[in-house]
Amino acid sequence: MLCLCYLIGVSGCAWFGGKDKPEWVDGRASRYPPSQYLTGVGRGENRSTAENQAYAAVARIFKVEVAAQAKDWEAYLVTEHDEVARSERRLTIDHVTKVSTDKVLENVNIGDAWYDGGTKVHYALAVVNRSQAEASVTDKVVGLDREIDADTVEARQTTDKLAKVRALRRAGRNLVLREAYNTDLRVIRSSGQGIPSTYRVGELSGELAQFLSSNLGLTVQFSGDHAEPIQRALAQGLIREGFHVTADKGGGDAESSELLVRGMTRLIPIEVQDPHFRYVRWCSDLEIVERATQRVVGAMARGGKEGHLTEREATAKALRVIQQEFSSDVAQAIAAHIFGEVPLPATVSMPAGCPREASAGKR
Repeated sequence: MLCLCYLIGVSGCAWFGGKDKPEWVDGRASRYPPSQYLTGVGRGENRSTAENQAYAAVARIFKVEVAAQAKDWEAYLVTEHDEVARSERRLTIDHVTKVSTDKVLENVNIGDAWYDGGTKVHYALAVVNRSQAEASVTDKVVGLDREIDADTVEARQTTDKLAKVRALRRAGRNLVLREAYNTDLRVIRSSGQGIPSTYRVGELSGELAQFLSSNLGLTVQFSGDHAEPIQRALAQGLIREGFHVTADKGGGDAESSELLVRGMTRLIPIEVQDPHFRYVRWCSDLEIVERATQRVVGAMARGGKEGHLTEREATAKALRVIQQEFSSDVAQAIAAHIFGEVPLPATVSMPAGCPREASAGKR
C-alpha cells in the first residue's frame, strides 16, 4: 500500500508539472543573475511555441530600445513628411531593428523549460550571456566604424559627384545600422554604455542633402501623351527622395543640371474581345543621362493595361496609375540607382517599351 501511494504521488506530481514550479516562471532566475544574463520567459500550448515566445521576449527588450532611438535617424531616410515618407521611414527603421536584433538573437539559448500539467501550459526560459553577446555586437560596431570612416573619407576627397553621393549614402546607411547595434550594446552591457561614434547621423544626412541640393541637380523632361502631369508626378517623387529637381520641356533649364531624366509616354487604345469594357495600354521608356558627357547611365521601361466602361474613363484610370507609379516606384528606382544601391541597366529592351508606331499598339 505504501508503495502504491508513493507511485500515485509521483505520477500525480508529474501530471501537475513534472517538478515544482521554477522561480523563473515568475521572473526570478537566481541561476542567471541579471549582472551576467538577460532573460525572457515564454509560454504556449506546446514547447516549441513556448520557446519561440521566450525568444520574442528577449527580442522585445532590444526592439523597444532601438525604437526609442529611431526618431534621431529618420531625418536621414527621407526629407518629406507625408504618408508615403512616413511609411518608408517606418519600413526602413523596422528593417534596421530586425537586422540588429537578429544579430543579438544568435547568442540566445533556452536555459530551462517547464510544463504545468494542471493548466497544460508549457514554459521556456531564453537566456543571453551578456559577455558573449557583447563580444559579438562589439565586433559588428567596430567593423561598421571602419566602413563608415573609409566611405566618409572617400566622399570628402573625390571630385566625382556621383561617387561622392554614393559614398555619403553608404556611410549614412551604415551609421544608422551602427547606431542600432550600439543601442543593443548599451542594453547588453550592465553599465549601459555603448561605443561613442566619430560621426552623427544628422551631420552626414545634412552633408548629403546639401550636396544634392547645390551640386547634383536633376532635370525631368517628358514627351508624348499627357507628358506634363506625368513629368510633374516623377519630379515630386524625386523631391521626396531628397533631390533638387527642375522640370523642363526642352528649354534651357536642363543646362544647369548634372543629370537629365528624360522619357516618353504613350497611352494607346487596344482592341480586346470584351463587350462591356474598353482598354488602354500605357508604356513609358526612361533614360538617365549624364549631362556633361551625354552618357546614358541608366534606363528603365514601364507599362501596363487599364480597363473601364469607356475609352475616356480607361485613359483617365491609366493616367492615374502612371502618376502613382512614377511618384513612388519609379522615383525610388531612380534614386536607388543614383545612390548606387540598385543599378539600372544602361539600355532596356522590355515588352513594356513603347512602340515607335501607333499601329504597334494594336493586337
